[in-house]
Amino acid sequence: MTEHIKPPRAMFLPFMMGHHFGVPFHQELQKKIIRTALSRITDAKKSGDIHFFPMTWAEARLEGREIEKNLRSS
Repeated sequence: MTEHIKPPRAMFLPFMMGHHFGVPFHQELQKKIIRTALSRITDAKKSGDIHFFPMTWAEARLEGREIEKNLRSS
């Protein structure tokens, strides 16, 4: 859809629907997503460029589970 519409700036996150900022409690990932999205304001070379976020849902979920596990044990 985004490729067809060609917005001026776009970022694709390969996460499950409803998890636009990754997993709960993963503050570093959430900050990275926001910083990356904001950097697109100046870094986008041309209209229609899509930045693909360099992390899979499986990686984000694995890190999130570790964070949740650490929170429960503290």
